Amino acid sequence: MTSKPNDEPVFSCQKCGDCCRGYGGTYVSDADIQAIADYIHEDPERFKSRYCQLSGSRYVLTQSDNGYCIFWDELCRIHPVKPRMCRHWPYIPAVLEDLANWRIMGDACPGIRTDLSDDIIRRTIARHIEERRNERLREEKSDDSGNGA
Repeated sequence: MTSKPNDEPVFSCQKCGDCCRGYGGTYVSDADIQAIADYIHEDPERFKSRYCQLSGSRYVLTQSDNGYCIFWDELCRIHPVKPRMCRHWPYIPAVLEDLANWRIMGDACPGIRTDLSDDIIRRTIARHIEERRNERLREEKSDDSGNGA
């Protein structure tokens, strides 16, 4: 996502991998599984058995022994098709629910700025979420028109 004029940058990825490490895992949707499996030339069912585990009823990417995502190796090896959860980081709704979440995330992520006003952070996060929503709606509309609907 590009910044608008006069916007303060609230996040600049440092490619440190800190967001790719830790307990909880990265949830993957069926679309994520298919895209990653295609990218690494793997059958989706085999992909799930080799690279995922169940967390409740949902699949998450497996972690290596070092605690990082199985696809982290100094850089993300699946970056072009990374899961939606990763693509959205750190512009997530939980920040709008409680700005303390931004500051907590900033403690673990050197790319997150915590020196800005709550208003700037809230506005920027809301704008990124809205842009994603509008992009998804445009894609759905495009898909519908391509299907003769």
